[in-house]
Amino acid sequence: MVIVIQCADKVGLVATIAMLLQNQELNIVSMREHVDTVQNRFFARVEISKNVDATILEKQLKEVLPTDAEVIVNPNPLKKVVVLVTKEYHCLSDLLIRNHFNTLGATVLAVIGNHSTLQDICNRFDMPFHLISHEGKAKDDFEIELIAKINLYTPDYIVLAKFMRILSPTFVERYPLRLINIHHSFLPAFIGANPYRQAYERGVKLIGATAHFVTNQLDEGPIIAQQIISVNHSFTTADMVKSGKEIETSVLAKALQLVFDDKVLVHQNKTVVFE
Repeated sequence: MVIVIQCADKVGLVATIAMLLQNQELNIVSMREHVDTVQNRFFARVEISKNVDATILEKQLKEVLPTDAEVIVNPNPLKKVVVLVTKEYHCLSDLLIRNHFNTLGATVLAVIGNHSTLQDICNRFDMPFHLISHEGKAKDDFEIELIAKINLYTPDYIVLAKFMRILSPTFVERYPLRLINIHHSFLPAFIGANPYRQAYERGVKLIGATAHFVTNQLDEGPIIAQQIISVNHSFTTADMVKSGKEIETSVLAKALQLVFDDKVLVHQNKTVVFE
């Protein structure tokens, strides 16, 4: 069972948490904590040895922690996911393989695409695929259809696996800190479209990928995971795209594992990641 906590920092928080769990005869398997001294913010992730009533334990912890404490007790770590795609297959195929062999840390319930390109690979994995085209539709109408289909599955998270559409603030606000995107650059560099072309034109020596939560600021949501690789003057834009796809897949998988394991805590526009 996992407990995640964030609140204002003060002396004795670790001891307070440990004492409450001891009094409940709950053994701490692991405990990670961090204090942001600038924001005076305390973060903790605690694993305990057995499941108890989550509602009661949350209430007990909030009674002994600062009044602003956010406490989540999650006895069921297996998350439910819906994946949004367009045409690129590399991230989706990796997710489907991991899902098939039960190594994703979550269950993919369905894939929704605004093109039919990736329906075949979903069929091969017996994964439900729903085509919701954006063509010839107002953005609001397209997103209403998208929301209706997503909500049929009541997912914990929605993964944008190269979903090449900018979502409206109205859409994003429906799923706060539940939309996870993979962006093909080492943010905050090269925000927006065609980052590999931007990188090539700038003559960079490193390219990267970033997985982040989606907010209303394009490609500026809280960062979950990042990775870089070296490039040089001999790399064309196509070379960068090919190399970049490999790290996009890796970074997205890493970020999802962290989120699904409840190892990512968000405050304002920053994350604390207990790897």
